[in-house]
Amino acid sequence: MAMTVHVDVVSAEESIFSGLAEIVIVPGEAGELGIYPRHAPLLTRIKPGAVRLKTPESSEDTMIYVSGGMLEVQPNVVTILADTAIRGADLDEARALESKRAAEEAMKNRTSDIDYAAAQAELAEAMAQLQTISRLRKGNTH
Repeated sequence: MAMTVHVDVVSAEESIFSGLAEIVIVPGEAGELGIYPRHAPLLTRIKPGAVRLKTPESSEDTMIYVSGGMLEVQPNVVTILADTAIRGADLDEARALESKRAAEEAMKNRTSDIDYAAAQAELAEAMAQLQTISRLRKGNTH
């Protein structure tokens, strides 16, 4: 049996995932982080993107979209506290495309730096959702 680590992915609204994983891949601010069992303790911010979990009972990765948040790693527990977390299967491509279009329009018609920054953040989230949807369709694994 492969070594595993307990993983909790939670958002303000609900617990999205709680279970064992052989590897957890998280979109960190400085790049993707691969977390294996007995990883050194770590605390870092995460950026919008796909969290990929390789669970022992499945040959396919479990994907969860996160819009940002914090990652805490202990030797036997990985906790992801996400601002927003959505199961990959629950992502809505039409809504993500509309968010992308609206953010691009807001960036063109900006009235202040604050509006532009908010539009950039919205665009980054929409692009991360679309990338997660694309990975799911391709059956992307590690």
